[in-house]
Amino acid sequence: MTEHVVDDPVLRQRYVFRRAGETLEVDVWVDPGGGVVPHRHPDFEERFEVLSGEITFSLGRKRVRAGAGESVVVAPGASHSYRNSGSAIAQMRCFADPPRAELQGFLEDAAALARAGGYTRQALPRSLRGLIGLAVIARSYRASTVILRPPVWLQRIVLDPFARLGARRGLRAGHFAEVMGM
Repeated sequence: MTEHVVDDPVLRQRYVFRRAGETLEVDVWVDPGGGVVPHRHPDFEERFEVLSGEITFSLGRKRVRAGAGESVVVAPGASHSYRNSGSAIAQMRCFADPPRAELQGFLEDAAALARAGGYTRQALPRSLRGLIGLAVIARSYRASTVILRPPVWLQRIVLDPFARLGARRGLRAGHFAEVMGM
């Protein structure tokens, strides 16, 4: 059986998801320069085990460089991001505990919007369609994944009306790949 690989061309990474008992495991392959913008998860911990390559994590104001065989733990609510700081594809495994289906949904929806050309590396919309998609994602997953730029209060003021518009147009969390034609 082959595993389903989710490709995010904007963040330059690929994911494979699996459940292991009470933990959600995500295998992540990050191209050189790829990674994620600052965010936090209010109610679950993430543990990253670097399997190959080198990843630089930003944990609040602290930077941690991790290579193959090293782990980095992100506590619930902690601001973090990461970037492949090496010259080769890096592979890591992320363990989310407790497992949250919302994490997988968030990553799959963001990747579908990325494949549709909806946003930039800085998570800025490329079009009205991208803005509506980002608004739906931000609103739908805000309890489990909070993007920190622009500030959350500004996101709510600006994005919530676009999220309502997206809902009226039939765009909903967990179905971006279908709606975006991916």
